[in-house]
Amino acid sequence: MKRFVTAVLLGVLGLYTVSSAHAVGDPKHGTDIFAEECADCHSVLQDKNKKGPSLWGVAGRPSGAIADFDYSSAMRQSGIVWTADKMDAYITQPKQVVAGTRMKYDGLGDAKARADLIAYLTSLH
Repeated sequence: MKRFVTAVLLGVLGLYTVSSAHAVGDPKHGTDIFAEECADCHSVLQDKNKKGPSLWGVAGRPSGAIADFDYSSAMRQSGIVWTADKMDAYITQPKQVVAGTRMKYDGLGDAKARADLIAYLTSLH
């Protein structure tokens, strides 16, 4: 009971999270994670696509929204809006979140690394 009350109090204060998508990540470390995991295929520069679309301004953007990028039909039709929760799920297991995606990435299992990466991506605007 004491742990539950502590978790509730910390949750109210914003210091405890239930899922990694809500965890406060370190955007500075997220830069390193991006370089290791994403930079071969994605840019963080506005209007600079690579094999994958630019991730500049990805937070809050609907999937398939960059007009000059050739998304898979699965991604265009997914209806996803890139919230922290959706980014977390997709980065964890892309092919399960969007069956038919062309992204050749198996996922990032480390929840802390994902939180850091998402903190970095959400800072790009």
